[in-house]
Formats: sequence, structure tokens, C-alpha cells
Amino acid sequence: MAATPLSRFSSLRISQSDAIPSKRRLGIPISGCFSQLRPPRVVSGELRLDSKVDAVLDSVKWDDKGLAVAIAQNVDTGAILMQGFANREALATTISSRKATFYSRSRSSLWTKGETSMNFINVHDIFLDCDRDSIIYLGKPDGPTCHTGSETCYYSSVNDLLGDIQTNEDRLASTTLYSLETTISQRKDEIDTAQDGKPSWTKRLLIDKELLSSKVREEAGELVQTLIENEDKSRTTSEMADLLYHAMVLLKVKDVKIEEVLEVLRKRFSQSGIEEKSNRGRPSANPSS
Repeated sequence: MAATPLSRFSSLRISQSDAIPSKRRLGIPISGCFSQLRPPRVVSGELRLDSKVDAVLDSVKWDDKGLAVAIAQNVDTGAILMQGFANREALATTISSRKATFYSRSRSSLWTKGETSMNFINVHDIFLDCDRDSIIYLGKPDGPTCHTGSETCYYSSVNDLLGDIQTNEDRLASTTLYSLETTISQRKDEIDTAQDGKPSWTKRLLIDKELLSSKVREEAGELVQTLIENEDKSRTTSEMADLLYHAMVLLKVKDVKIEEVLEVLRKRFSQSGIEEKSNRGRPSANPSS
């Protein structure tokens, strides 16, 4: 069974009636599949919750200490940022504040990631796994997640440890796309280093903008040709891989991260293509023309 996104419960909200002013109130913009609401009840002695949110919290299989594993994941890169624990109140607070909130077992209290460092994790969606005993906070970090200053807490590769390679805090558990980006970055860093022999293809592209431009155009044309000539799926896959590689080299030349591109795409999900194009910044008119 697939993980369940809490964004399916968007109409949930906290009842403000008879609320105690000194207590925290939650406004929960998570999405709705229930048309009728039951009277709210108090949870944990503090939080007055809408019945839908209450039902979601009830569905989680909290352990004998009232906890569940909570994992924070970057909404754009897919990187696992950190892992902690959440209790009922921590999950409810995350739903309300849209800031990743956990329960500290050592301090026996709630804590919001970033409350000290200001490197908050801004939650866009929350997923429960099929057994309802673990949680994913899918969000965008404001800065490094790890207390070491690393982007994520997961930078220790077991393969590196087995090979006696020193742990590097810049090392990330990268997906294929980000591994490619890292390799291209390494080639760019090597350009200024004196090296014998013929430069790699990536280095040649990084050095020669005309060559890079022509290859991007060429690969885009070959991808389109697979559609026009009704070529098979494997050919289209191969041409797309070529185009993606060359486009990512171009991004590196322009000092643009693939994460920034994915963020732009994500922000377009909620608007039509026509609306998005009309909202793009246009260069100001030349007064001399």
C-alpha cells in the first residue's frame, strides 16, 4: 500500500470556539475528505482539534511511549535531511505551523527544527507509511539541517567507511541526477588544475560555450526527431539522457543548481501554463528604441 499524504485532508482546521486564550491554537490547512465535522475535543490538554485532524492523529500507530519515527525529506532534491521522533502533539504542531516539529526524548519536550539555528524545515506535505507507524515531513530547508553545518545528517557512506575513506561532511546520499551534478561540478573545479593528457568531454563543454550551445541544440533536435519519426521508446530515452546531461553542463556554466530548476517547476504546479507565462518578468522597454 502506498504512503498516505496528509495533504488529502486540506479542509481541516482548529475550532476557535471556547478556546482558552493562553493555549496554542492550530490552523490546519490540510485537505479534506470528510464533509461533516464532529464537535472538537481537547488533545494533550492543550490542543483543541478539528475532528478530521483528530481522526488522522488517532490513525497513527504510536509506540508504547506515544512516539513514531519522523523523517524530514527535501521536497525538491529528495534528499533525506534528518530523522527524529514525533508524538501526537508534535505532528499536530507540524500540521499547523508547517515547520517540522519533533519530540525530544532526552528533554521530554517538543522542539521545532530551526528554533535555535533559524534553519527551519518548511513542510509542504506530510506522508504516513502503509503501516501508519512512521512519518515523512516533505519540505524545504532554510539552510543546513545537520548541527555540523552539513546539508543533511546523512553524509557517512558505509562504502567509504569500509574503504577507510575519511568521512566528508559535503558527501550526500545523492540520487542519480544529483550524482551527475556533483560529477560535473568536480570537472569544473579541475579545470584550473594543471592536468596532463586530453581534457574530458565534460571539461571541453565547460570551457567552450559555443561547443556546449551547439550540443544542446543538437540533442534537443534529436529528441524531437524521435517523436516526428515515431522511433522506439529506447531511442527517446537515450536522446533525453543526452539532452539532460548537456543541459546540466549548461546549468553549471550559468551557476544554476538543478534544485533551483525543480523548485520553479514545483511552484508552477498550482497555476496554469498560460498564467505562469503571463507572470514571468519581462525586460523593460528600451527608451531609445
